[in-house]
Amino acid sequence: MLLNWTVMILYNYFSAMFVGPGYVPLGWTPEKSQDCMYLQYCKVCQSYKAPRSHHCRKCNRCVMKMDHHCPWINNCCGYQNHASFTLFLLLAPLGCIHASFIFIMTMYTQLYNRISFGWSSVKIDMSAAKRDPRPIIPFGLSAFAASLFALGLALGTTIAVGMLFIIQMKVILTNKTSIESWIEEKAKDRIQYYQTGETFIFPYDMGSKWKNFKQVFTWSGIPEGDGLDWPVRDGCHQYSLTIEQLKQKADKRVRSVRYRAIEDYSGVCCPVTKGVKTFFTTPCTEEPRIALSKGDLILATRGLKHWMYGEKILISAADGGIRERGWFPRKCVEKCQYDSETDQPVDGEKKSK
Repeated sequence: MLLNWTVMILYNYFSAMFVGPGYVPLGWTPEKSQDCMYLQYCKVCQSYKAPRSHHCRKCNRCVMKMDHHCPWINNCCGYQNHASFTLFLLLAPLGCIHASFIFIMTMYTQLYNRISFGWSSVKIDMSAAKRDPRPIIPFGLSAFAASLFALGLALGTTIAVGMLFIIQMKVILTNKTSIESWIEEKAKDRIQYYQTGETFIFPYDMGSKWKNFKQVFTWSGIPEGDGLDWPVRDGCHQYSLTIEQLKQKADKRVRSVRYRAIEDYSGVCCPVTKGVKTFFTTPCTEEPRIALSKGDLILATRGLKHWMYGEKILISAADGGIRERGWFPRKCVEKCQYDSETDQPVDGEKKSK
């Protein structure tokens, strides 16, 4: 059984790693040219982002139906390997549960032969068994310590990976990805903020958990579709989600605030020279930091008490400028009083004032 668990876990692990999520072809455009108005353009891949695809900074490609970039497999979890990755998250806890049962029973049977109860104390003699016959496998203090350590690893893996499996199954049964769940939440916030009265309906939910399940898991192991075109529920547009993304991007531009760098910042994760609070409150995220030079302009879109996130303007936006996004210390910048895209504060601005 342990060999069986090992083979299945490694098979799905390496499948998720080497099969990959599937990438949008470089230079891809929709069949109908008028549909380009509903899509975002990726300057890195020189192509339009197909529905449900997102650009991964780690892979440096637009990933089809991207869920997240997983450091465990050193690859993205997406269209082609979502099933293999989820099966890995299921089989790993099951194998660890089996191993935990073996460790517990082993330690119990070994300790049972070495434990003695007195009137006021309990003694454990790890040197030899108290009863005959002697155990087949020698079990000393070092073996007991190793078994206890392995049991802790097995139980920890069961809890941690099991929680990830539950999260993945929740998004699969609604035919969403983790990114799309976040987009849906932001859509509700946008509608509530502007009081537009519109209703956002997630277009890829087939209305049945079984139908959503079959979108990822198939008998052949090959997911349905081609990763570019997706079936949508009745009443929804093929580009309903991408249109919402464009609305959120425009809203992000409107609510951004222009700042000017007043101090140099090297882009390190935990800067020592920017204060103790800045050092200890660095954002716990894989998002990058951006280096700043005095006089740089930054469009800030969100912020914490001591950190801000935004886009550094390298070239004028009127020229189709390139922007570098990331976190930077709040004390290194000041708000431009007469050269901002909006007078509204970024998230967390009111709390910090």
